[in-house]
Amino acid sequence: MNEIYEATIGLEIHAELKTKTKMFCRSMNDPDERRPNVNVCPVCLAHPGTLPVVNREAVRHVLRVGAAIGSKLADYTEFDRKNYFYPDLPKGYQISQFAYPLVSGGILNGVEITRVHLEEDTASSIHDEKTGVTLIDYNRSGVPLMELVTEPVIHSAEEAGVFARELQLLLRALGASEANMEKGQMRVEANVSVARKGERSVAYVEIKNLNSFNAMERAVAYEIKRQEGMLDRGQKLVKQTLGWDENKQMTFPQRTKEGSADYRYFPDPDIPSLKLSEIRGYDKEALLGGIPELPASRRERYMNLGINREDAEMYLRDAYLGAFFESAIEGYSDGKIIKLASNYIANDLVKIIRDSSKRDTDLKADFTTDIPISPASFRKIIDLIAGNKISSRSAKDLLAIVALNQREPEVVAREKGMLQTATASDLESLVTTVINANALVVADYKAGKAAALEYLVGQCMKTLKGVGDPNVLRSKLISALK
Repeated sequence: MNEIYEATIGLEIHAELKTKTKMFCRSMNDPDERRPNVNVCPVCLAHPGTLPVVNREAVRHVLRVGAAIGSKLADYTEFDRKNYFYPDLPKGYQISQFAYPLVSGGILNGVEITRVHLEEDTASSIHDEKTGVTLIDYNRSGVPLMELVTEPVIHSAEEAGVFARELQLLLRALGASEANMEKGQMRVEANVSVARKGERSVAYVEIKNLNSFNAMERAVAYEIKRQEGMLDRGQKLVKQTLGWDENKQMTFPQRTKEGSADYRYFPDPDIPSLKLSEIRGYDKEALLGGIPELPASRRERYMNLGINREDAEMYLRDAYLGAFFESAIEGYSDGKIIKLASNYIANDLVKIIRDSSKRDTDLKADFTTDIPISPASFRKIIDLIAGNKISSRSAKDLLAIVALNQREPEVVAREKGMLQTATASDLESLVTTVINANALVVADYKAGKAAALEYLVGQCMKTLKGVGDPNVLRSKLISALK
C-alpha cells in the first residue's frame, strides 16, 4: 500500500441461520433443496392478507452470537420495513431491523462490531445468459438472515479476510449457521475508502457479489489500489456501489450508493415489538450458559498443547477432523504423544482421506466425508508408536491398512511383521556390527558429513527389514560413534 494513504474498511456480512423453518412462516428452511419454488407458502410469497410470525430460534441464534462476542443485547427490539423494489423481493419491501437491532457493540478478533440484526433473505435470481431470461426461485425468500456490521477499523484486505474467516468459525461453533460461501449461506460486502493518512474520506464504495474469502480479499486490494491511483491523479472519489468481476479481476460500477433515507424505514405494523426480558431463556446469563468452547479459546488450547498453527486452524475449520482430533487425544497428558497424534492426523490421515475421496489437496478444503478409522483404532496405532513397538515407517503403512479394512491394528501389525521384536541389546549389537562393516562411512561421519549417519541408519533398517525405529537407531549410532 502507498505510504501516503490509508485504507479504511468496514464489512457487512450476511449469514443464513440454521433453523427448521423460515423467518416469518412455516415453510422449510432447506438450503440443499434443488427443486425451485418448493419451500414456499402464501406468507413468503406475500399474498394479500397474510401475516408474519417471528421465528424464536432465529432470534435466539443472533442473541447467542452477541453474547459470544461480548455485545450489548437488546431488551426492546422491533422489526422494520426496508422499502425497495426488485424482482426477488415479492412484498416490495424487506422485513429487517433499523433503529432497534438485537445486538449492539462487541468485538471479534480485535475488530469492533457496530451491530448485529435479523432480517429475511430475498429470493434467488437465476440468469440464463443464452436466452437473456431471468427466473426467480423463492425457496430462499424469507429465510432467516443475520447481518453483522463492523466498525470501519480494518485497514487491509488481509485483515478483512482474517476477520471474515473467524466469524465463519464462530457461527459454525455456535450452530447458528453453516456459513458456506459456496452455497450462498454467507455473503460479504466490503465498504472501502482511501484517504491521506490522518484524513477521512466520506466517499466510500460498497463492493458486492463477493462469493469467497479470496475474492473478497482480491476485490478489496484492487479497490484500494484503484482509489490510490485516482487520488494520485487528482480525481474525486465517488460514493457508489460496485460489483466484482472475477474473470477480469476488477471492480465495476453498479449504481449510486443508497443511504438509509432511500429505503424509507418504518416499523412493521404487522409484527409486535419484543420485550426480550419477558421471554424465558433469552437473558444473557442463560444464553452464555449454553455457549460451547469458542474458536479463539480452542485455538489457544491447541497452541498450548504444542500443535502448530496450520494444523490447529485445520481442526477449527473442519468439524469432522476437529472432533476426531479431540477424541483421539482424549486421556493423553504427555505433550509429545499429543503432538505425535496430531502429526499423524494432519499429514498421514488427511492424505488417506483425500486420496480415497479424490478431493482437492488444498488444505483449505473442508472434509465432508466420514473419517475411515475410529478414534479408538487410531489411538492404538499411536500407542504402538509411542511404545516403540512399531517404527514410524510401519505406522504409516499400518494406518493406511486399518483405514481401508477396518481391522484391529495390533493384529494387522503382527500379521505384516511390523512389530519390533529386537531387544535393546540386540540393537546395540546390530549397531556395532554396522559400524565395523562400514569403516569408510564412519570416517566420513567423523569428518562432519551428516549424510553418512543416515546411510548407517539405513543399513540398520535394512538388516531389521524395515521394522526398526530409525530415531532409536540414530540415537544409538551417535552414542556409539562418540
